[in-house]
Amino acid sequence: MQFRHEVKHEITNHDMLILRQRLRVIMKPDIHAVNGQYAIRSLYFDSLDDKALREKLDGVNIREKYRIRLYNNDLSAIHLERKFKRGSLGFKSSVNLTPAQAQAIASGDVEWMARSTDETMLGFYTRIRNEGLRAKVIVDYTREPFIFVPGNVRVTLDYGIRTGMSCTDFLDPGCVTVPVAGSPCILEVKWDNYLPDIVRDAVQLDGRHSTAFSKYAVSRMYD
Repeated sequence: MQFRHEVKHEITNHDMLILRQRLRVIMKPDIHAVNGQYAIRSLYFDSLDDKALREKLDGVNIREKYRIRLYNNDLSAIHLERKFKRGSLGFKSSVNLTPAQAQAIASGDVEWMARSTDETMLGFYTRIRNEGLRAKVIVDYTREPFIFVPGNVRVTLDYGIRTGMSCTDFLDPGCVTVPVAGSPCILEVKWDNYLPDIVRDAVQLDGRHSTAFSKYAVSRMYD
C-alpha cells in the first residue's frame, strides 16, 4: 500500500488566479485534461448513521470512504474508488465500472458484487452488507490538474463545487445540482516521498493554512 502525502488549502478566487499562472510555468497539465481542466462527478456513500461524515467532522485520524466517480461525462471513465486516510497521508484504490454497474450500485442492486475478484469491489460490498452503506449525495466540480514528475507531485485547483442535494441518480443528466455555500476554491497538493522546493515555493500563499475541507461534508449541509 503506497501512501501519499496530501495537503489541502481553502483559497480565494484571487489566490487561484495567482497559482494558476505560477503552476503553468513549472508544471505540466494532466494528460486527461481538456483545455487544462476536466469535470468530475462523484457519488458518495455512507452508512445509515453517517459514519464517514461524523468521522470527518470529528477529525478522526484514520478514515475510509467509498465513491463512484465519473470524469468528463465519459461513460467509459467511471470508477469505484476507495479512499483511505491516515492523518495527512492518503491511499486510493479503484476499479472500473460499466454504466450498468454504476447504475445498479446507485440503485442498491449489489448482490452481483459478491462474485467479483477485485479487492476494492469486494471491500465495498462487505461494507454495504455490514454497515448498510448507501448512496448519499452527488458532488460536481471542475478540476485543473498539474503534474511535476520529480516526487510524483500532483497539484489540483478545484472550484465550481455543486451538490445534488437529495438526488443520487448518478447518470441522470437532468439531476439538478446547486452551488455549495461560499463557492470555495480548493488547492490540493499530493506527493510521494518528497516535495520539490520549486513546487513548495510556487504553492505558498501568505496567510493560508492547511484545512480539513471536505467536498462530501459541505455537500451534505443541505440534507
